[in-house]
Amino acid sequence: MKIHIINPNSTASMTEKIGEAARAVAAPGTAILATNPQGTPASIEGHADEAAAVPPLLREIIEGTEAGADAFVLACFDDPGLFACREVTDRPVVGICEAAMMAASILAVRFSVVTTLPRSIPIIEDLADRYGHTRRCRRVRSAAIPVLALEEDGDNAAALVRAEVLAAIREDGVDAVILGCAGMADLAATLSAETGIPILDGVAAATKLAEALAGCGYTTSKAGAYAYPLDK
Repeated sequence: MKIHIINPNSTASMTEKIGEAARAVAAPGTAILATNPQGTPASIEGHADEAAAVPPLLREIIEGTEAGADAFVLACFDDPGLFACREVTDRPVVGICEAAMMAASILAVRFSVVTTLPRSIPIIEDLADRYGHTRRCRRVRSAAIPVLALEEDGDNAAALVRAEVLAAIREDGVDAVILGCAGMADLAATLSAETGIPILDGVAAATKLAEALAGCGYTTSKAGAYAYPLDK
């Protein structure tokens, strides 16, 4: 089985970290290909960055389908262009926010999300509503760090994320916390061990969900809203 993980931003070091997180949980025999499109923003921080990333992302999905990918993971917590990606392929496409919230709703009664910048809070709140998790998602919190700080200032950024995770447990009444950025993937295991509750990384959750869907032979329906785009 081949799972194609796409980081919609153009930061190669983050793509490498995402690939490592996916390979750490992938089943034996599952090949992980982690790529990022060229010409996209260095980080996805807001609606304009999302919009700029989508056209190259769609091309990556189309090319990945032609190259034989069995499923795709969209490795940005804003899930940019997720529904559009599902239109251009019949392979399962899983967003990391979508997968993390789905997993958290199974593993816990209430969860909070810790993301990067404050501007991402309303975007993730809207995603929680779209995915049907408004009641379970108690709060979306910000560690007040740019996405690229996770690459450039790792120790300090990790400390800020940790502080916000601990505040979520202390103040929000939650029994799980989701790390709301693909660049935080390497922090999940350490924080889970420290806190004793599930600290979920969306890359891992999405990788396993993509494996399960592809392993069942499921494909994206082309009977309705995810039908292939009409020729123009």
